[in-house]
This record gives sequence, C-alpha cells and structure tokens, in this order.
Amino acid sequence: MRPEVLYPLFRPVISLKGVGPRIGTLIEKRAGPSLVHLLWHLPVGIIDRRYAPKIAEAAAGSVATITVRIDQHRKPANKRLPYKVICSDDTGTLTLVFFHAHQDYLQKTLPEGETRVVSGQLEVFGQEVQMSHPDHIGTLAEIETLKAVEPVYPLTTGLTQKTLGKAISEALKAVPEPAEWADTTFVEKNHWPTWRTAILAAHGPENLSDLEPDSANRNRLAYDELFSNQVALAVIRKHMRRSKGQAVIGTGALQKRVLKTLPFSLTKAQETATDEVSQDMASDTRMLRLLQGDVGSGKTLVAVMAMLSAVEAGMQTVLMAPTEILARQHHATIAPLAKSAGVQVAMLTGRERGKGRAGVLDALANGSAGIAVGTHALFQDDVIYKNLALAVIDEQHRFGVHQRLSLAAKGQAVDTLVMTATPIPRTLMLTAYGDMDVSRLMEKPPGRQAVDTRVLPLDRLDQVVVAVGRALENGEKVYWVCPLVEESEKLDVAAAEDRFTGLAERYGPRVGLVHGRMKGAEKDKAMDAFLNGPVDVLVATTVIEVGVDVPAATVMVIEHAERFGLAQLHQLRGRIGRGERASTCLLLYAGSLTEMARARLSIMRETDDGFRIAEEDLKLRGAGELLGTRQSGLPEFRLADLHHHADLLAAARDDAALLLERDPDLTSERGQAVRTLLYLFERDAAVRNLRSG
Repeated sequence: MRPEVLYPLFRPVISLKGVGPRIGTLIEKRAGPSLVHLLWHLPVGIIDRRYAPKIAEAAAGSVATITVRIDQHRKPANKRLPYKVICSDDTGTLTLVFFHAHQDYLQKTLPEGETRVVSGQLEVFGQEVQMSHPDHIGTLAEIETLKAVEPVYPLTTGLTQKTLGKAISEALKAVPEPAEWADTTFVEKNHWPTWRTAILAAHGPENLSDLEPDSANRNRLAYDELFSNQVALAVIRKHMRRSKGQAVIGTGALQKRVLKTLPFSLTKAQETATDEVSQDMASDTRMLRLLQGDVGSGKTLVAVMAMLSAVEAGMQTVLMAPTEILARQHHATIAPLAKSAGVQVAMLTGRERGKGRAGVLDALANGSAGIAVGTHALFQDDVIYKNLALAVIDEQHRFGVHQRLSLAAKGQAVDTLVMTATPIPRTLMLTAYGDMDVSRLMEKPPGRQAVDTRVLPLDRLDQVVVAVGRALENGEKVYWVCPLVEESEKLDVAAAEDRFTGLAERYGPRVGLVHGRMKGAEKDKAMDAFLNGPVDVLVATTVIEVGVDVPAATVMVIEHAERFGLAQLHQLRGRIGRGERASTCLLLYAGSLTEMARARLSIMRETDDGFRIAEEDLKLRGAGELLGTRQSGLPEFRLADLHHHADLLAAARDDAALLLERDPDLTSERGQAVRTLLYLFERDAAVRNLRSG
C-alpha cells in the first residue's frame, strides 16, 4: 500500500486547478500523468525579471519589469495592424504592442489613467521603445511577485510556459515533508537540504548556477533517485536469492552432440561464460546472470549450451526475444542445433493462433517440447509449462523487471539468464543490472570480419547509389537505414519511403522496405525476402538494429548518421561483417557537423569495440540521453545524470547494501522512510518483494 503521505502526489494532473482535459493531455505527454511527475520535470533555464529600469534607461533586448502610467489606447484602422497601448513614466514613453487583440480585455487590464507594472522583452524601433505582448501585467501591489526569477521548463507543442508553470506551482503545494530516508551523516557531510526543501528550491532557481547538476539541491534529488534504484535492485536480487533455487545439473551429453556438429570450437570467453552459467544452475540458489557481449560475440551459443543443460536434467527452458523478427531468427538458429541433439523446439509469438497455438501449448504442458522460443506471448496466463527451469531473455532492456519476474513465475525457482548486445558502460551496469551477476564476452568468434567504416557527406549520395549497384553485381546484399518513416516538417530527414521509391526506380523489385509502423507479419515477410529471397537492398528504419542475421549483407548505408547515438550506430554496423566477404559501412551526414556529431563519427571510424564505444557515448551525451529509453532502453532517470553523478551512484549502492544488511525487511524507522522513497519513485515491485512489516 502506498503511504498516505504520498497520496496527494499521485493525483492526476487533470485534478489541478485550471488544468482541463486538453491541457492535461499535453502536460501528461511532456511530463507524466501524476503530480509527482511534474516534480521531476525540472527547469532548464531562467527568466530574470528583477531588472526594473526607468523607460529611458532600459536596455534593448533585455527582459524588464517596468512601472508605467497608461496614457492612451490606439485601435488600428486595419485589423491586420497591431493594437497599441501608449504608456509612460517620468523619463519617457513605452508602446505596448498586441496582435489579434481583444479590445475589451485590454481596456479592462490596462485602464487609461492608471498605473500598471508590465514585464517582457524590450525592443527599440527607430525612436520608439516597444514591448510586444508583455508576459505579465499587474498592479503596483503585485510588483514584488512580478519582479521575480521565473523558471523555464521544457515544453511540447500547444503547451505554454505560463500554463505549465502554473500547473507545477500548484503541484508544489502538495509536496509533503516525509521522514528522512537518506543516511543523515552523509546528508550533513554534503550540506544537503531535506528532500522537500531541495525539490521546492530546484523549481525556484535564483540564478543559472542553481540549474547545474552539481548544485546542492540537484545533487540531493539525483542521489534520492539513484538510491531508490539501488535499493529496489538490491531487494529484488535478495528476493531472487532468498527464494530457494533448484540444482539443475546436466550430463553434458546433448551439449557434446551439438558441439560436434559445429564447424568451429567455442572461444575462450564462451567457455568461461558457459562454465559460470553451469555453476549457477547447479547451485541451489536461483541464477540471475547477465550475459553481456558485443554484436557477434557468440552469446546465443552460450545460451544454447545452458538450455541443453536444463533439458539434459529433464527440465524445460524458454528463450524470450523482444520482437517477432528476432524470435523467429533465434528459432531458425536454435532449431537445427536442437534437432541434432534430438530436442523438440516450440515457437510461440502473438501470431500463433488456433490449432497451431493449441498444439504448442500442449507440447509445453506435457513436456514434450524441451525448448520454447518466442516473444512475451511465452508468459501469458494460458501458457503452462510442465517443469520450467531456465528462462533466457534476449535484449533484456526491451522488457521491464516485472516481465522478467512474470516469466520466472511460470515454474519453480526458475533460473534467469539475460543476454544483451547493447554495450553498457560500467556505471550504467549498476543502475540497470545491479541485481545480477555478469559474464562478459570480450572477444569475437574466429572468422568475424572487421568492417571498413567511412564517413561521407550526403551530397555524395549519387556515388553511394552507384557503389550499391556494384555490390549487387557481386551478389552482395545491402542495408540502407533512414532515421524516420515519413517526412517530418521539423526534421529535414530523407524518409524511408522516399528512399525506397528512389532506389526501386533504379533497381526494381530487388529493393524492399521495412519500418516500425508495419505489422509483425509484414515485417517478417520483408525480412525473409531479404534473407532468403529476391530482395537485395533493404531500406529500413532502426527496426533492424537488434539481432537480425543476414550473412550475405556486406554493405550498410546509414543516412543522417549524425542523428544517431553511438550505441545505435554500433548496433546497426554489427548487422554486417557476418559472412566470408569484406564489409563496408558508409555513414552519411548532412550539412556542417556539430562538435559532438564529429566526435561520434570519428569514434565509429576508429574502433569496433562496443564497450569503448559505450563509454565514449556516455561521455559525449551524458546518461540522460543515453538512458532515455529511445536509444538504449535502459531505465530512464529524470533527476540523475550518470556522467555527473557517478560518485553518487557508488555511494547509493554502498548505502543500499549496508541498509539491507542491517534491516533486510526495511522495518526500522529509517527502513519505513525508505519504503516511502521506493513508492515515491514508483519502485513498487521492490516493496512487494519485501516481507510485510
């Protein structure tokens, strides 16, 4: 149960005064659905209205708050011209300018002969000092509130600073003073305020330094967010460890059969990882291990060895992938290996229906299928396993922790092996996978080709199209990646559909298209035509970035490469260089590059080490963007910036470990306060894993 002290913060934003359904939808889109999400929506700038000169002394271009006498209203003869209000003080004249004005409203707000305070940006036209559409108009009694520093918030189309600012001010009135959850010695040492003081101060910056990530208020809030994350991960880890596991010990017989059929042997790194997984499975505590390996490092084979080990022990195992394309790819890889060992593999995605689905469900329920491969369909309510012992989850960051737990709940003390090809910097490992043991595959399997990466301006597009033709003549396949599906007015981006049309005019039916708005079956059909059929150039959005394996693909063209994150470029490049032939990746950029984009593209040229790329990405972009689920799918932090707050993360991790060692069920006075913190940051799953107390 959420603590009562937090009830007001979890009211919907639409419950705020002055927020109707339309504005509510916009606020929800930008910040989130509840008042608490408005607290996390911190200002990114300030407007300082404390400058209050006389008219004659006012600097053009500045934001000023001026006390004036209203002299005259001038209604234009032509509606297209602005409505003007002439004002003055004892040093000069100021003209207030309004376009599409409502005369009644202005005469009421600015009555002739009275004194008013106006605040806004000053402009000088010829001899005339003007202020267009003042931001604020008030009486003398209101001057003190007008001459304040105003926070500037990130907006979305249709939402104004004034509207959002008012909503946040209202939300701040609901902020309670909860009991202190942080270690008091640590708080004092850092000279930090209480959480309530910090959140109010963060929304009321007095100067630009208050917006810096290392200001006392922002440090405090970042720490609270990181601490909640670390406590939640530690609680879930403890819960997994505490719930007794079962020893799953294979005979090695099926593994040997499969290894014999392979044209190569395991790398040293694969052998080490396989041993670590086997030891975990053989122990009587539940395995929770992350298998982290760069693109093409051979993670799937390590997973197959683990799955065969479970089948050897008379148990079942599943592999869950985030998309249908990837699930089918895994099935295509695993099925022949399993067949050579005499193991039945079932396939289950949202597309299996009717008799086919019923047959798969029977095979899982009666245990005849030792291995199941699929999407999140694997843990739907009507899916029953005879004796599930191991869940392998690919690209874990596409799933939430709760999905991981749902799948693990399908059997008795299920072991979990999570795989990711997204290279994750060490700092981020703690925030995303702090509840796991980690195996890393640092070497590539023999025979993987290095990819020749080149950076070219977009105005050499014609040459690139000709080069693609040469690759096609040599029997090679080409990926052509575009950042967006259709033209956007805001981003001048070559759309996938337009590029497809252009290339199809030249190369006919050999050109295919796949993008995120296509239905699963359409995507699979397009991918299959590229893998096995007539399509040799696949124009795509980033739906192809994870896991898809087409050995004949040797060319990767990425348009507007400057718009992609490093990790994403690295993932895309990893789609080629999987066969015998040399491969080339062409990164096309438009216009003049920013410093950051230039650095990003030169790193791509220098190295194909995913872990180095991930560290550089973190340095260049900061974790806010790296973690913003768009690029890497890792947990999104609203208040912490891991590049700036790495030391706070280490402290949060240590404090979480110490706290749970002393108070495993969070029943002490501080423990109860930490439960409140977990609810505040919506880490409810962790609280449910605590023994009630």
